[in-house]
Amino acid sequence: MQISVTINGKAKQLTIQPGDTLLMVLRREGYTSVKFSDDTGLYGCDTVLLNGKAVSSQITMAAKADGAEILTIEGLSRNGELHPLQQAFIEHGAVQCGYHIPGMILTVKAFLDAHPNPTEQDVREAIIGNLDRDSGYKKPVEAIMAYIRGDVGKANAAKQDAPLAVVNQPLPKVDAVKLVSGKAKFTDDYDVPGMLVGKILLSPHAHARIVRIDAAKARALPGVHAVLTHEDLPKIRHTKAGQSHPEPSPYDHVILDNKVRFVGDRVALVAAETEAIAAEALRLIDVEYEILPAVFSQEEAIKPGAPVIHDEADATGIRDASRNLVGHLGVEVGNVEQGFAEADVIVENTYYTKPMKHAEPEPHVSMAYLDDNDRLVVVSSTQVPFHTRRQLAHILQMPVGDIRVIKPRIGSGFGNKQGMNLEDAVAALTLRTKRPVKIRYTREEEFLCGWTRHPQIIKMKTGAKKDGTIIANEMVVLASTGAYGDHAITVQSNVGNKVLPIYPIPNIRFSCDVVYTNLPVCGAFRGYGATQGTFAQEGQIDELAKALNMDPVEIRQKNRIQTNYADPIAKKIGESTHGKVRVIQSCGLGECIEQGAAAIGWNEKWGKPGDGAVKRGVGMACSMQGSGIPGVDWGAATIKLNDDGTFRLFVGATDLGTGSDTVLSQIAAETLGVKLEDISILSSDTDLTPFDVGAYASSTTYISGGAVKKAAESARRQILEIAAKMLGDQPENLTCRDRKVTAKNGKEAAMRDVAMYIVYKEKKQITVTESHMSEDSPPPFTAQFAEVTVDTDTGEVKVEQLVAAVDCGMPVNPVLAEGQIEGAVAQGIGYGLLEEMKFDSQGRLLNPNFDDYKILTAADMPKLTTILVQTDEPTGPYGAKSVSEVPINCPTPAIANAVAAAIGVRITDLPITPEKVLKALGKL
Repeated sequence: MQISVTINGKAKQLTIQPGDTLLMVLRREGYTSVKFSDDTGLYGCDTVLLNGKAVSSQITMAAKADGAEILTIEGLSRNGELHPLQQAFIEHGAVQCGYHIPGMILTVKAFLDAHPNPTEQDVREAIIGNLDRDSGYKKPVEAIMAYIRGDVGKANAAKQDAPLAVVNQPLPKVDAVKLVSGKAKFTDDYDVPGMLVGKILLSPHAHARIVRIDAAKARALPGVHAVLTHEDLPKIRHTKAGQSHPEPSPYDHVILDNKVRFVGDRVALVAAETEAIAAEALRLIDVEYEILPAVFSQEEAIKPGAPVIHDEADATGIRDASRNLVGHLGVEVGNVEQGFAEADVIVENTYYTKPMKHAEPEPHVSMAYLDDNDRLVVVSSTQVPFHTRRQLAHILQMPVGDIRVIKPRIGSGFGNKQGMNLEDAVAALTLRTKRPVKIRYTREEEFLCGWTRHPQIIKMKTGAKKDGTIIANEMVVLASTGAYGDHAITVQSNVGNKVLPIYPIPNIRFSCDVVYTNLPVCGAFRGYGATQGTFAQEGQIDELAKALNMDPVEIRQKNRIQTNYADPIAKKIGESTHGKVRVIQSCGLGECIEQGAAAIGWNEKWGKPGDGAVKRGVGMACSMQGSGIPGVDWGAATIKLNDDGTFRLFVGATDLGTGSDTVLSQIAAETLGVKLEDISILSSDTDLTPFDVGAYASSTTYISGGAVKKAAESARRQILEIAAKMLGDQPENLTCRDRKVTAKNGKEAAMRDVAMYIVYKEKKQITVTESHMSEDSPPPFTAQFAEVTVDTDTGEVKVEQLVAAVDCGMPVNPVLAEGQIEGAVAQGIGYGLLEEMKFDSQGRLLNPNFDDYKILTAADMPKLTTILVQTDEPTGPYGAKSVSEVPINCPTPAIANAVAAAIGVRITDLPITPEKVLKALGKL
């Protein structure tokens, strides 16, 4: 069938097939800014303008576009100039991963064309159909309002006469133009001639053994190139957790097994010419299952006689498979029983957290092919390319040197891509077919097969003296890791390691058990256990304050961590192994509490719920995290001087939308005395860039940034040694700044001239590689404050405003730091009020889509105030430490504490729904 369309002003005749969506056709034509995110178009990544109206190209059939004018983001720029709306998004730091931003910009354009003078609330409601898990919507809305006011070009100017020229400056992201114009390439945008479509047959059962599997009909289907079952592949046990070797997670996976352990577990792999053929091949695979008893809660899983989920003999690293026990930790500092005996007040509560989905805009997608030398090349949306290469080599029994892993742009991850998911599947299919293979999850597959946050039951007992001094604290955690043990024990260790030390209590006991259940696999998620633990501990602190008739701010200031504190918990727990005593060298928590309380008006609002049916409350919470895994995580950086005085920076670090490419480039530029635009960066290609553990544990700025600073310092030393000859002075008398080398004798030379001299006169190439690992992991801190209203007739909780004060050391880029905070806060609000994966009695997920699994929209977000409390971390590059994870930990407990303050009853079971509020009030 032929249709006539005008795309971005150009008339085209297109041949389409029955069933083609507009998204499929546009991507075939090369308009790759239009992205798949979910099957119903609810995320908005697939938005285009059809005759001036914003539509979902995923649910619009191509045939309906006949005769229409279509605008994609590629057509918004004119003559190489960005549209002012695109420019506004760049200036305001509204672009993080960028996967979904073209769709949002097009929605806004259509809306403003029809409504040129809207209010901010109008704008927020207009973009409800464009979800943004990255930003918390604050910066996109600010960008839109600036465009409406005609204020483009006026935001975030660099600070003049600052001590640092590039670091601590609010500079635009180095990839921002590509992201807003749709030119950035994500994994699904890569194509190789002869590409096959891969699909995975998923188990319909929560626990079953495969008695018989017959793939003959599927293999005979024309267009099918491979069908792989457990009978076709070796059983090499491995973990999918992207962690440094030796991984602390159990080796309990194989590529395909004869046993399935959750609804969505793998049964078979298919590679075919088209997606339709691949789907038909899946349907033709005949599988006979022996249904086994299943268990869906951690309490049931650990009971004597519970079904054993991992009964295989060759799995390693499982604490006690017969009890479904993946791992256990138990530590004590001081004498807890004596502490409770001496306490004047003791509070005890049990807190319940639920599985939460990452809901990143880009589902998992991976492709593999063989290069001209028959080496395996994997292109994937991974946070950990080097770990993935190592793990693939193990699974496939290949030399590491025969595998290349490339990470293009990533549509966010939030921990969900800190490990293998599809990489082993596409690799196995490519090695079997000798053809390129790509697999991209549907959104339902992403819900089932991607990781979730670990649900936990946390029992707390906390004791204090009458004056508010907390003297004893006990935390007992029982967690589910789902069907496999990826990140199982390390997440639970963080519940203690990253939560308990914020209040230096002399007597502390922590224990945790993490067990298998027949539910989707849990794994890394922003906050990495601290999110759940902070919800419990901060609830306890408020309950103590209530019992002692103290102000919650006062009790926290009295007991909080301070600079020079030597933390024994870190040594006892570490990352599930013994660590070292952590000495706090920078801590702005007290100032975070002070500034946050003032910003929300704590003294005027606390303890005043009001008299009507709608109650009002304020609550607060504090949290800490870390900056990499001390003594384990490391990274390297290579800097190459070009002959025009610019530099090429190579890093293995992974930018998943956080802006690490920009932050690392700023560190390099500052150290070398040049402008940000003088640094071009290549990241995350295992053939071309040096090693880095990847994007997790809040390590990139601190660890990778440390490597970049070392490499830049080394390159600078070599440059100055040669420049000294040009300028007739000693190297120690030379400095680099403002693209110049300046000597104390008054002479100077442009960096370009110095580079020309080095390359063509000295005949020398300056290329430096440096590595960095730290025995320290300085914690960032946050204090957050929530104001809520609670309708006691309906149970509805509304967050009116939230203040987040964060100490992340010296923010390398304040605007990017704010964006990370705001996005994390939005996720934390959703965790507290909305988000929960729900399962039926057979372990089937009931809400595998954004119709039924709700995340915050722009219209849901409260007023959000971000405060950067600057400290100087002596071990970090330019005083920096991490920022991206810690802000997610506090919104939920701050909201829970505010709700308790409003209604006088504590809700300890997440999420805090209207039904739970009414039940707490005795109205249900």
